[in-house]
Amino acid sequence: MSKKNVLFIMCDQLRFDYLSCAGHPFLKTPNIDALAARGVRFTRAYVQSPVCGPSRMSYYTGRYMRSHGANWNGFPLRIGEPTLGDHLRKLGVRTALVGKTHMTSDDEGMQRLGIDPGSTIGVLASECGFEPYDRDDGLHPAGRKARSAPFNDYLKAKGYEGDNPWETFANSSLSKDGRQQNGWLLAHADKPTRAPDEDTETPWTTREAMRFIDEAEGKGESWCLHLSYIKPHWPYIAPAPYHDMFDATQILPAVRSESERGNEAHPVYRAFMNLRVSRNFSRDEVRERVIPTYMGLIKQIDDQLGVLFQHLRDKGLEESTLIVFTADHGDYLGDHWLGEKDLFHEVSVKAPMIVVDPSPSADATRGTVCDALVEAIDLAPTFIEYFGGTPPRHILEGRSIAPWLRGETPAHWRTHVFSEYDYSMQDVRGALGLPVDKCHLFMCFDGRWKYIHAPGFRPMLFDLETDPQEFTDLGDDPAFEAVRARMREALLEWSLTDHSRITTPDAKIEGYNSAQQLKSGVLIGYWDETEVEEARRKYGL
Repeated sequence: MSKKNVLFIMCDQLRFDYLSCAGHPFLKTPNIDALAARGVRFTRAYVQSPVCGPSRMSYYTGRYMRSHGANWNGFPLRIGEPTLGDHLRKLGVRTALVGKTHMTSDDEGMQRLGIDPGSTIGVLASECGFEPYDRDDGLHPAGRKARSAPFNDYLKAKGYEGDNPWETFANSSLSKDGRQQNGWLLAHADKPTRAPDEDTETPWTTREAMRFIDEAEGKGESWCLHLSYIKPHWPYIAPAPYHDMFDATQILPAVRSESERGNEAHPVYRAFMNLRVSRNFSRDEVRERVIPTYMGLIKQIDDQLGVLFQHLRDKGLEESTLIVFTADHGDYLGDHWLGEKDLFHEVSVKAPMIVVDPSPSADATRGTVCDALVEAIDLAPTFIEYFGGTPPRHILEGRSIAPWLRGETPAHWRTHVFSEYDYSMQDVRGALGLPVDKCHLFMCFDGRWKYIHAPGFRPMLFDLETDPQEFTDLGDDPAFEAVRARMREALLEWSLTDHSRITTPDAKIEGYNSAQQLKSGVLIGYWDETEVEEARRKYGL
């Protein structure tokens, strides 16, 4: 296996439990299941923020949100922050994007440093380190300026009319009397898009991925392709036949309890339950309209992955390509009286993660399940190691999961996972009367206890062993003060871990000692010439 490749597949807003290999009783995903049968399915993989932008920046940098600083969608990733593409290009790997990143470039930083945004460096810095083979963030509603919109350009070239066929054809339906029914509106989730299946985002993105693979293989390049699907993220609308492939009888019951929204509800949680999206998804009518379409969008992805995986087989690439399938976060879909994905319940912060390592050393783990605590930031060092590099520990905060793929248990593996959320951009900030710098949440989870630190408020605490559905908040129960103290200490230890020294590698520090000072003529603390000579003899100088 001389030339290696990585296919890094990410879905947007895909819950970990909406796959048949994860136990969904009605949604059948045979192509994703086949992937799991060839690799390892990680059952406790956690994202570092339950929102698209910061979660993805953690995937792409291998660093926690507190380190990379891109706390929300549209917050730029600062210039100079090392990314996966930067690490892999050093190893001679072409690292490209087809689909979404939610990256916002640090234009002000580039201007300050005199970097031309159109230069090679400027483009890579603007695109999170990826070569933008075809970027499509999927967010092009009317009135929103997009940096690029290749999918819209494709639709226009095919003859779809209007300034924004992404919205009016690929994400809208048409009523019987010819009126547009906007897919942004939940009421229209059960209707088919105006564009047929082949002209919606998922098939287009798949075709672009295959085009990239063919091009890279034609040049004999080693590649890492980030194939990033926008769906099943909203707008919740699907093309025929996926729009009515499922019905209300196949919707799983909402995971929620009346006790969650009682008078004792945590103030931050209560504020999120009061958001419009949460109030609507708490209605059965909305769930019955949206969830079958959500399932249809996932089925469409699975079908397209079948096309893609067959393409890999036809080109003989299965034996040289590491494949990862994951998501940037989940979707509440009305569970816990919430919509969207903003808090830290399992359905939001836990991601599906399947990894197929074609190396013979991974043969023993094929088709297995691993319940180790892993984080999204672990993928970057895993890819670097797969391509023969050494993950730079002083930069990357994740750890390679390669040992788990070989059936080995790494020494000193983590005992806690962490996730963060900055809700200053939400209406919750105004509802709680908070300044911008106080709108933070921090999750620490040890596999049983999930502790959520909420500055300015009491903590939240859930025992997933006795309460796997996370209904009972023990954050102010005196009986669990010792647990809270232990989890708070773990969070404190994590927060104080060095994460800023990214310019000086460990090896440089380890190689430094008093002999280095002596050679440079810096004689700190010596008494006289005799003492200096003794030191020179000691160090062989």
